[in-house]
Amino acid sequence: MDRAPLIRVRGLSNRFGRHVVHEDLDLDLYSGEILGVVGGSGTGKSVLLRSIVGLLRPSEGRIEVFGEDLQRLSSSARSRLERRFGVLFQRGALFTSLTLEENVALPLIEHAGLSRADAEALARVKLALAGLPGQAATQYPAALSGGMIKRAALARALALDPEVLFLDEPTAGLDPIGAAAFDRLILTLRDALGLSVFLVTHDLDTLYTACDRVAVLANRQVRVADRLAVVETTDDAWIHDYFHGPRGRAARRAAHPAEDA
Repeated sequence: MDRAPLIRVRGLSNRFGRHVVHEDLDLDLYSGEILGVVGGSGTGKSVLLRSIVGLLRPSEGRIEVFGEDLQRLSSSARSRLERRFGVLFQRGALFTSLTLEENVALPLIEHAGLSRADAEALARVKLALAGLPGQAATQYPAALSGGMIKRAALARALALDPEVLFLDEPTAGLDPIGAAAFDRLILTLRDALGLSVFLVTHDLDTLYTACDRVAVLANRQVRVADRLAVVETTDDAWIHDYFHGPRGRAARRAAHPAEDA
């Protein structure tokens, strides 16, 4: 791509004692795209996400977001920049003692300075945007299905009108129908809100349905980051097994049925 990346990762290394997760890793996220990040177990997909959003300080390397080097910013400047992110963690990370409305309102009160009444009114809008019915606002997480929890967590991630949305295994634990609906929702929100999306997943259907590009992590680095048509043909044993096995073929047929007609 010839345009400047929104997020630019260069020479990233993450080490935990003697265990090296990433070493000299490079990756870009471009404005308006949905980038899927995949890899085998232990390749550090979630570690990479946490490094970019500032929850984990890398051992080495440079992470530039909106043209700013995260490691060089003051704590206040970094906090302001990180408010332009929305993050959906794998397990939702909702506060179980708060209703959905209160969960989504919390960042609006703490970071946007809204009154409780205004924050809760806006929270109801965000919950609706995430596809939840009005009555869900007063429910607690324990009363919800896995799909509703994911949508509530998405509503909270959207609370501060982020420019970049980070999703960590958003369809994990969902049934196929719920996962497909969530994929369509992400596409709709990206197009309607102009979001850029960094999406960690192992779900082949999500990759084929929603992602503009796919980055594959292997051997502590990004093995390839490109359109799926290019990634599929990369000479790598894990990539071949992952994309050309029965599930990969099924996901490809579902996304491109005309090709098999």
